[in-house]
Amino acid sequence: MPEITTLVLFAAATLALLIVPGPAVVYIVTRSVTQGRSAGLVSVLGVHAGSVVHVVAAALGISAVLAASATAFTIVKYVGAAYLVWLGVRKLMSRTPDDGDPEIERASRARLFAEGFVVNVLNPKTAIFFLAFLPQFADPARGPIAPQIVLLGVIWIVLGMASDGTYALLASALAGRLRRSARARRRLDVGSGVVYLGLGAVAALAGEGARKL
Repeated sequence: MPEITTLVLFAAATLALLIVPGPAVVYIVTRSVTQGRSAGLVSVLGVHAGSVVHVVAAALGISAVLAASATAFTIVKYVGAAYLVWLGVRKLMSRTPDDGDPEIERASRARLFAEGFVVNVLNPKTAIFFLAFLPQFADPARGPIAPQIVLLGVIWIVLGMASDGTYALLASALAGRLRRSARARRRLDVGSGVVYLGLGAVAALAGEGARKL
């Protein structure tokens, strides 16, 4: 197993990466604002169920295969980018009810969880983390690599749930006025849509450079 100092350094570096908003944070904040705290927290659970896929893939060596195969990495990259663009277009095309009708279309908990799961499974930020960053903290001299990857992945998930859960709680606490205003809700949809489109473009254009890290 990695040394304690290595784990502490990994945890600090992971937390620094996690607090930078990416596709998962955008999704969690949007759901927290539109549907409240419980929706945001369910979204967090879905997102980090997706993180488990990345941990298992890294432990089994699938991530290494993707890193070595330009074709495989490109497919994953463009699927993730296309999904982000689709989310952005859906946000931009959504219709916001008038102020006289404050009801917002509410997604079920199963849908919130499933969408969060898909967002993070196809999240370029998370994929690049497990491809290029996490393996640097695994030391073959300290034993088998797979258990080390699993341990580091668990640390990522725990810190990720804490970080993303904080985003969900803060967003839901500040969302009251947004939910009561049709204009504010529309601005939120447009802003979220633009962010999703931007993230999709970044994923499509910058992913290949990240693969070479």
